[in-house]
Amino acid sequence: MAASKPILLRFESRDGQFRLTVSPSDQFTSLLSPILDKLPKSVDSTTLTLSNKPHDGEERLLSSLNGVTIARVGLRHGDKLFLKYKDQPPVNGHGNGLKPTSTQSNNSSNRLNGLPILPSEDILISELPVTSPTTIIKNPWEVIQQSPLDDRLDKQDGKIPRPRDQKMCKHGPKGMCDYCMPLEPYAPEYLADKKIKSLSFHSYLRKINSATNKPELKSSYMPPLSEPYYRVKRDCPSGHPQWPEGICTKCQPSAITLQAQQFRMVDHVEFSSPALINSLLDFWRKSGSQRLGFLYGRYEEYTEVPLGIKAVVEAIYEPPQMDDADGITLHEWQNEKEVDEVAQLCGLQKVGVIFTDLIDADAGDGTVICKRHIDSFYLSSLEIAFAARLQAQNPKPTKWSDSGRFGSNFVTCVLSGDEDGGIAISAFQASNSAVEMIRADIVEPSADPSVMLVQDEEADDGSSTRTRYIPEVFYRRINEYGASVQENAKPSFPVEYLLLTLTHGFPTESRPIFNTSEFPIENREIIGESQEFRSVAKQLGVGGRSAEKGVRSASDFHLLCFLHGLGVLSKDEESLLCRVATTHDLADGFQLLETPGWATLLAILQESGERPPKRPSSFSFDTNPAPSSSHSGPGAAYVADDEQLAKRFKGTSLR
Repeated sequence: MAASKPILLRFESRDGQFRLTVSPSDQFTSLLSPILDKLPKSVDSTTLTLSNKPHDGEERLLSSLNGVTIARVGLRHGDKLFLKYKDQPPVNGHGNGLKPTSTQSNNSSNRLNGLPILPSEDILISELPVTSPTTIIKNPWEVIQQSPLDDRLDKQDGKIPRPRDQKMCKHGPKGMCDYCMPLEPYAPEYLADKKIKSLSFHSYLRKINSATNKPELKSSYMPPLSEPYYRVKRDCPSGHPQWPEGICTKCQPSAITLQAQQFRMVDHVEFSSPALINSLLDFWRKSGSQRLGFLYGRYEEYTEVPLGIKAVVEAIYEPPQMDDADGITLHEWQNEKEVDEVAQLCGLQKVGVIFTDLIDADAGDGTVICKRHIDSFYLSSLEIAFAARLQAQNPKPTKWSDSGRFGSNFVTCVLSGDEDGGIAISAFQASNSAVEMIRADIVEPSADPSVMLVQDEEADDGSSTRTRYIPEVFYRRINEYGASVQENAKPSFPVEYLLLTLTHGFPTESRPIFNTSEFPIENREIIGESQEFRSVAKQLGVGGRSAEKGVRSASDFHLLCFLHGLGVLSKDEESLLCRVATTHDLADGFQLLETPGWATLLAILQESGERPPKRPSSFSFDTNPAPSSSHSGPGAAYVADDEQLAKRFKGTSLR
């Protein structure tokens, strides 16, 4: 029998039209793969339906046509079929439309470029394939789940009202003219008057969206945001071998011209209480070594900046680390996911990182040396690379970007000396260009903290093998004649082009959700402070030591993390405990006292040497908590015996 002559079939869907050349003897199920190649990646293949009419036609699931050939249905050359399908639900709020694989399901939050490029046990993004392409999402506004705060800011117009000008306005009280009409949130005259250095993210979004999409032209909508991409694109249509065997102008990145980023993702960092900073400084005061902690809090609207966002810090968690007088070495943080779970139960999330860089001035008055100023640096090249890696691990989902993500809300804070010898807080973010240059392995930190080095294309071992593609990097500066000139960034360039400065402060009325800080902080055994059962008993008032403590005794983030690690309370009981700790509700407190998990916890404390009183009196439910007392010194801490200490910190090492 002669072979069947190939025919051409036309297909139409809500995302466009395409053609396929098939054989009449082919089965319909064999068309699944070529059809999916023509459709968006978010299509659910199990819902793919064929029909002979766009509406009210005969519809059949493609998967139900197993064994049915094209010739059997009677399709001819040039016939058109209509496709209907549904999209997959977004994954963990990132909305890339792809179902997580078995390896991605445990690490879906690390999807930076549409691929699982960041293993949970490794924070070095330089290990990632530098040629991984960026996934473009069709209609991201339909599948991306961004934060509720971004949704609220999207609904605001952001207009800045102005009063009627008594000199220039000639109209009545209900009229409006150019001198009193509201300003746009990105108006340069308003920013200059209020001394706002950078636009807020949503103000910048309004600015570029008004230039990208013009509703009066009735043209198709285009996402206004696009992440920078400085890596070699894979699967080049030119057909040459993959990099480094081949490269062309279609897949190689363009030259990079660095300039100050005109917007920032977060405008302000607010610490809910000065006690958060004092507890971190206590470690440096007692040991003389630097300290690092991760900031847990939430994002809120910042009214001082048009459409602004602020990060409100409620707790600082100190991960395992080796501290020295001149630096910090982070160890593996094994219970990071558990701490994130406790924070989520409290309505918080990881919003940033803070570390100290302090040197005592030896003047005897508590002053420190000012080493970060305008003539030296504010954030070193090594610290910028560290901040960029953390921002890459915490991308911001947004429906206004063609890739479904843009930048990061993660902030970096430094405690260092100011020009007056006092201890000051500084808040920063790495620019989006800095994050992408770190991803692409284009730059590396320098021994000089004020400059960043541009990498060489050759391998690090000195061989001639090209391991990375380094595009041309330029930056603009003002020369000695006052002219703006373009300079080649090789071999190094100033770090100011990769840095954004944020404001910071404390609320006028301090109302932290955690109203006590007496429980020992984790991973401080080096200064004689450890978390023991006796510390829990003292915190909760077991044995009558602190009978005046009410429900605020459980309102301590470090205590909640410690109790979570014990595994005594069930999920519901732990959720109730976190609600009691954050809302201080009396009814929830009494309900917690009657749970079996709480009774088990009291029994454990009793076996550890503490005698609990009657259960109803373990909380006095004081609704007006007194200010938290200062942290007790190492000599006042309870010390367990060596066997209990060994069991408590089994597997923990300071090296």
